[in-house]
Amino acid sequence: MLLCGINSWAQQADSIHISLKNRTKKVNKIPEIKANITPYKPLYMSIGGSGMFNTYSTTPKNTTVAAKDKLLTIVKIYPNPVEDQLNIILSIGKDGTQTTIKIIDLLGNEVATLANERLNAGEQTKSFVIPNRINPGIYFLRVIAGSESQVKRISVL
Repeated sequence: MLLCGINSWAQQADSIHISLKNRTKKVNKIPEIKANITPYKPLYMSIGGSGMFNTYSTTPKNTTVAAKDKLLTIVKIYPNPVEDQLNIILSIGKDGTQTTIKIIDLLGNEVATLANERLNAGEQTKSFVIPNRINPGIYFLRVIAGSESQVKRISVL
């Protein structure tokens, strides 16, 4: 009798003998992965005597970007969590930079566009009323200035 390509012999009505050959393969060498990867190092921030990990540094130590070369720097977003009005302090590096500020949900869908305008260079404070159609929850604020973009998390009450 032949079952699924495996030899088997019926010895008794209630038992079957199956013969299988064990095949083993020896691995002679374990592959090695060689890469020059800079490890992530957490930045440590102390608050009132207790410490917490705030963010991760992904920029190599020898790579620096001058602040004057950046088109966009978000200085502060407040209040967070926000209920009805959101204030953003941002710094624009070049006059006439096209700036867009959008609220994005957790799935990446655009919920609202708060601003789409050309801004002058320098630090500016912008205030926006949060639309009533936005349900309470966690969202992202995407600020795009020229070719640069920054995303910050906000909580809407």
